[in-house]
Amino acid sequence: MSRRSEPALLALHGVRVLGGPSVDAVAERFLLPAPDVRDHLLDAQAFGWVTRHDFFGETWSLTDRGRAENERQLAVELDAAGVRDVVAAVHASFRPVNAAHGRACTQWQLHPTLYDPAAINDHSDPVWDDAALTELEACDDALAEFDATLTGVLARFDGYSARHSAALAMVRRGDHDWLDAPGRASCELVWIQFHEDLLATLGLERGSVS
Repeated sequence: MSRRSEPALLALHGVRVLGGPSVDAVAERFLLPAPDVRDHLLDAQAFGWVTRHDFFGETWSLTDRGRAENERQLAVELDAAGVRDVVAAVHASFRPVNAAHGRACTQWQLHPTLYDPAAINDHSDPVWDDAALTELEACDDALAEFDATLTGVLARFDGYSARHSAALAMVRRGDHDWLDAPGRASCELVWIQFHEDLLATLGLERGSVS
């Protein structure tokens, strides 16, 4: 049976995974009422775990104490569910796929020439672009398997695969911004968020493993 996380954990975790989100973004990601998310974040603020920013509307970020608390809560949840080995196995399988996804995104963004090895891809070469998208589709298939396995034990992982697939479909239709544009659930952003969720769940630092 898949374990459902406590809303207070999801509110704090959403701030980490989504990276400076609004209350509405956290609420939408985890299907929670926005007023409840805000209440949980205000409680977290009182503990010094999050900081509120009001420059461009209300957004939230984790403090160092909040990051440590988030990892503590996730470790307790992981061990209570008895699924640490499952998540670790997914992470091990994810690592080579993550490298492939990074290469494919780079191929989409750059098209080296004889005179410029870092030339920006102008998307005038359909064969080059199709090779990148084909690789991303293979990564998307792998993500679907990872997501299904993780969601089977921790319900909060649900949604990454669907969002990545939807973004990739938009790229295939010609809307290239859905590959890597910020401010939307683009392929690259969703992938980064999934990776961050895995690392947070296992208490790993980004860069300490591939």
